[in-house]
Amino acid sequence: MNWRRLNGEKITMPIKKMVKETIIRETGLGHRLKVCIGTDSQVHGSVIEFATVIVFLREKKGGFMYIHNDKMQQKMGIRERMILEVAKSVEVAYNLCDLLDKYHIELEVHADINTDPHFKSNVALKEAMGYILGMGFVFKAKPDAFASSSCADKVV
Repeated sequence: MNWRRLNGEKITMPIKKMVKETIIRETGLGHRLKVCIGTDSQVHGSVIEFATVIVFLREKKGGFMYIHNDKMQQKMGIRERMILEVAKSVEVAYNLCDLLDKYHIELEVHADINTDPHFKSNVALKEAMGYILGMGFVFKAKPDAFASSSCADKVV
């Protein structure tokens, strides 16, 4: 996976190593951290673009994120696409959870799924919630899922 910063700078080391260095640096500066992971997608014809983000929140001191973009050429329905977004976020969270536990960093997995049944994405809400909670992660959906619905949405 190729990761980058918001300014476009490529992250050349494995993301887990980068996250560890980030945690050590930020906690060394006295920041209390929380990590939120989310994915958003956009459909352009038969191409689906995804953006997955790892958002670091510094308590009362702002935040920053690392970004991974990828594309897939495949037709799929809204439910399948929402679950795929969640799967991408869960994969990253699962890869980082032991590290975050070691440093006592709170982790949330955000799903770009609306809790209002009037929105199309709501068809995947129960499955996404079950998937994320079943993996042992804290689940957030819209309007509280800013990592996916705001951060990832801006970079997809």
